[in-house]
Amino acid sequence: MAKNYYDITLALAGICQASLMVQKLAHEGTFNEQDGKTMVNSLTNMNPSTTLDVFGNDEANLKTGLTALLGMLTGGNSGISAEMTRYMLSIMALERHLSKDDNAMNQLGQRIEQFERQASYFEPMSEGVFNALAGIYVDVVSPAGPRIQVTGSPDILKNTVVQAKVRATLLAGIRCAVLWQQVGGSRLQLMFSRSRLSNQAKQILSHL
Repeated sequence: MAKNYYDITLALAGICQASLMVQKLAHEGTFNEQDGKTMVNSLTNMNPSTTLDVFGNDEANLKTGLTALLGMLTGGNSGISAEMTRYMLSIMALERHLSKDDNAMNQLGQRIEQFERQASYFEPMSEGVFNALAGIYVDVVSPAGPRIQVTGSPDILKNTVVQAKVRATLLAGIRCAVLWQQVGGSRLQLMFSRSRLSNQAKQILSHL
């Protein structure tokens, strides 16, 4: 069956967006609200009609991730890309461990459903939202496989709000990695189909 590189590229861009956001949080303590909203909303859309539906049915919601993906594939922005790529590959590795653990996957589904029910009580994008999502990451996802080492400014990383946002964003990255596998993504494509992926990312970015 022919691979759908449009869907694969969107899912990869989601992983890249989460990776870049974690990097910016860890080094600068900064968090783009719009990108954050896209990531948080992707977690609660568990029965999407399309891959784009996961990201609010708008390619522009992944502009940050698409740009980062393109930079990684074409070798631009090498300093940023090296660390972002490490996060991306770590998220993929953790997702693989998680998806082999039926108990953890069931627990993850239950906890996200529970979060969805509670979400209406929280202010959107509030500390309560990030703490709830960070709790799911710490309890269910992190124990399932190799720990993702987040590096940055020690002072910034001591901040509990930053910690919660980092974990919530990593959880969204795992969600994107699950999606990436579902639409036919594989690590071999990152080696052998780079031009197809970069052309697809360029094509999407060209009309944003």
